[in-house]
Amino acid sequence: MNLHQEKGHTYGKSERFSSSGFILSAIGSAVGLGNMWKFPYITGQYGGAAFFLLFIVCLIAIGLPVLMAELAIGRAGRGSAATSFIKAGGHQVWGRLGLLQVIAPFMILSFYVIVAGWTLHYAVLAFSGKLFSNADFSGQFTGFTAGYMPILWQIVAVVITGWIVARGISGGIEKFNKILIPGLVVLLIVLMVRAITLPGAGAGVSFFLNPDFTKLTAESALVALGHAFFSLSLGMGILITYGAYVDKRQSLGSATLAIGAGDLIYALIAGLIIFPTTFSFGIDPAQGPSLVFIALPAAFSAMPFGTLFGGLFFVLLAIAALTSAVSLLEVPISYTMERWGWSRFKSVLILSFLCFILGLPSTLSLGMIPGLTFGGKAFFDWMDFIASNILLPLGGLITTIFAGYFWKTAADAAGLKAGWFRVWLFMLRYVAPILVVLVLLHTSGLLKI
Repeated sequence: MNLHQEKGHTYGKSERFSSSGFILSAIGSAVGLGNMWKFPYITGQYGGAAFFLLFIVCLIAIGLPVLMAELAIGRAGRGSAATSFIKAGGHQVWGRLGLLQVIAPFMILSFYVIVAGWTLHYAVLAFSGKLFSNADFSGQFTGFTAGYMPILWQIVAVVITGWIVARGISGGIEKFNKILIPGLVVLLIVLMVRAITLPGAGAGVSFFLNPDFTKLTAESALVALGHAFFSLSLGMGILITYGAYVDKRQSLGSATLAIGAGDLIYALIAGLIIFPTTFSFGIDPAQGPSLVFIALPAAFSAMPFGTLFGGLFFVLLAIAALTSAVSLLEVPISYTMERWGWSRFKSVLILSFLCFILGLPSTLSLGMIPGLTFGGKAFFDWMDFIASNILLPLGGLITTIFAGYFWKTAADAAGLKAGWFRVWLFMLRYVAPILVVLVLLHTSGLLKI
């Protein structure tokens, strides 16, 4: 079927965000697990506050221009992440390239729901007190991932995600984010206050907020670029898909700034939770997943009302995981509805099942069948590497090249004043593509510094 002829998904009034619902949903897609454990890890490794300031610069230089381009393409095309390029005025080849931004989020979702399931499991364990009844937190985590329970919680995460997306844009995704994003903000503030009032927390706050520019290197700049790119959910079709549901009266410039600010504030508060807590209890913040599921439970067990705060922390993680998972699922749902004319319910049912099946090898490779490794990487890690380090930068590069060089109606679609449009176009043509290529070369391992 010719991509111009796909009419299965009409994007009618029932498939529209309200202004506030759109911004909250877009922030929900950006607010994920990465900023809670990856951001502290790389911040600790690459210079603390100096790295955080560099991250802010990269967010403005590469993140916001690409973010706005994706939203504009989606709204102009009113199609899926693949066909919006064509419907906005591009050649057929852009639709083929756009398919990368449908494949990538589906791959990511297949292993993302696994970790989302872990957070749900740990929230239950924490509130029940079982998490803190045994001080061997490493053994608990290893025993959990080696058993069958991760599969059950993976199913729970898939079902919750699918149920929300099946309810549609206004009745499902928007309503879900309007409830959970404010709840997430409350949890962030409560946990931040608890963290910065811990004994010895000042050292963690100082590390995070007092810059030491001597620690910055060329590699830290590339890592900051990569995290700024990924933390905004760029290159994975989410913002193109969400852009298709945005009202024409919505200012994309204002929305871009709001989404960027939301992502930045979340990263800031996450740092003010993780660093004071880790410094207070003598924990190395550069531990990746083990920090969240092994080291931090040990810290919560040692603090007053640790059961409560530990439970709230994992509820926070679960909310962050599910808001992102919902966004990831909507991308292929939008495509299948448009491409084959499936109903939303049918699309959710089929793709949720396929997501679970695709994710099974990743789940099994982390404990039950450790032999699912290739070239020294577990199947889970390979899925993460291919999708996050290769497909996402490629998706972002496609967006910048299309919007910067081939999109003739970009000015009208963006809705920017002449001066700001020239700045935006300059960034898309001469700055963002170079930086995205550098990120791609670095994350794929081809560029070593």
